Amino acid sequence: MTFADPLWLLALVAVPALAWALWRPRREAPGVRYSMAGDAAALGATGWARLRKLPDALLLAALALGVLGLARPQVRDATVERSTEGIDIVLALDVSTSMTAEDFVPNRFEAAKAVAAEFVRGRESDRIGLVVFAAQAYTQAPLTLDYPFLLTMLQEVRMGLIEDGTAIGTALATATARLRDSQAASKVVILLTDGQNNRGQVDPQTAAEAAAALGVKVYAVGVGGDGPARRGPFGAFGPAPEVDEGALRQVAETTGGQYFRATDAQALRQIYDAISELERTEIEETVLLDVEERYPLFLWPALACLLAAVALSTTRLREVP
Repeated sequence: MTFADPLWLLALVAVPALAWALWRPRREAPGVRYSMAGDAAALGATGWARLRKLPDALLLAALALGVLGLARPQVRDATVERSTEGIDIVLALDVSTSMTAEDFVPNRFEAAKAVAAEFVRGRESDRIGLVVFAAQAYTQAPLTLDYPFLLTMLQEVRMGLIEDGTAIGTALATATARLRDSQAASKVVILLTDGQNNRGQVDPQTAAEAAAALGVKVYAVGVGGDGPARRGPFGAFGPAPEVDEGALRQVAETTGGQYFRATDAQALRQIYDAISELERTEIEETVLLDVEERYPLFLWPALACLLAAVALSTTRLREVP
């Protein structure tokens, strides 16, 4: 244990001096005189009389404990185990070129990233992972409670780094694999895509059946509005890619999840809000702290000693002037 403000410890020097001042022999005349001292001496000392110095001792203890608390005792490199409640979620984000359609502002891809980031910032105890996919699927971040790390990984997602295409089945299989060893009662994949399965060797329905067997629910989100795919200086042009709503709905229903159609960013936010209604489950979490403050262990007892001293000195142990 170390002290963050060790200069406060110098005040402990005053404790012995104060104790001497309180308990040194006093030679002043007594406050009450008896006409017959022999009769008074024969009465003997009661139990409370023997405790007449207890308020002074409590004040000294309060002073010493208070000084130690103000010096801020700390334990460094502490490990704290705590239990939280949450669900395990894997975000599967489509990064194919069709996600550049501008029926969202500024486009589908950027809007999906922004709303996903809002969702992560609103979590407290949910473990979240991130899978990105186009013609192939890759794990961008494993399940984690380290939300700053997850947000950094989400921010670094770029288009064009994966071969173009839409491998929905492969993405779902990859996301499910991240949840295979999860002990959470609620395991969820949020699948965001704007197209139809046209790549990969895993059929989306086969992947959905495998997810259902592992107790994973799929919330499929078809991303796409009614606007044009592009906007240029001479107006809008080009139709937006079509979402295979039938296939996505079947995937979701197979796993006990739901299908949503997101036509704008606000609809995406409402979909993420629905995830918060899922069943919660207890997760054991280990938190590593560089410094753990221990001053309450001294300040609370100091306050208790002070209150006890005041109470006793004004009631049963009150001294007659």
